[in-house]
Amino acid sequence: MAQSDTVERILDAAASLFAERGFAETSLRMITSEANVNLAAVNYHFGSKKSLIQAVFSRFLSPLSAELNERLALLRQATSDITAQQLVGCLFESLMASTEKEGENPAQFMQLLALAYAQTQEHLRHYIMAEHGASYVEFTRLLREALPDIEPDVFYWRLCFMLGASMFTLSAFDSISGILKSDYGKETSVDDAVALLIPAVIGMLESSK
Repeated sequence: MAQSDTVERILDAAASLFAERGFAETSLRMITSEANVNLAAVNYHFGSKKSLIQAVFSRFLSPLSAELNERLALLRQATSDITAQQLVGCLFESLMASTEKEGENPAQFMQLLALAYAQTQEHLRHYIMAEHGASYVEFTRLLREALPDIEPDVFYWRLCFMLGASMFTLSAFDSISGILKSDYGKETSVDDAVALLIPAVIGMLESSK
C-alpha cells in the first residue's frame, strides 16, 4: 500500500469515526480497523492520536483557508466598502467550494467542528488558531469594520450564534432535510439550505438590539 494511500485511509477512517463517536470515544484501534492498517502505520505517519485529530482538521481547514483568503482578496480589490452580507456570503461560498473541490463532506466537517467546542480539546482550538487562524482573524476584522456600531461583547456572541446555527444546520442536514421531506414533501439540497442560512445569519449579525 502506497504511503499516500495509507495516510488517506487513516484520515478518512478517523474523520468518520470522530464525527460519529467523538474524539475521546474513538480509539486508535478502531481507526486502524476501519482503515485496514496496523497501529504502527498510524504512529509512523502521525505520531499520536492528538496529532491525528489535528491532521483531520487540517485536511478541511487548509483548502478552506486558501479559498477564503483568495475570495477575501478579490472582495477587497473590488470595493473598499465591504458589507456583512458580502463577507458572510464569501465565507459560506468558500466552505462549499473548498469541500467540493477536495471531495469532502461539509456536514462531516461541521460535526467535527461542533465536537471541537463541545468536548475538551483545548489543544485542537490552539492548533486551529496557530495554523489556520490568520484567515479567521482577517474575516472577523473585516466583519467588525462592516458592523462598527455593535459592542465588542455583543459582536462576539453574535459570531457564536452564527457558528452555532451553521454547525447545527449543516451537521444535522440529513436529519433536518429528512423531516422536511416527510412533513412537507419537499426535497432540499445542502446548497438550498445554505442559501436560506446566509440571510438568517446576516439578520442575527445586523440586529439592532
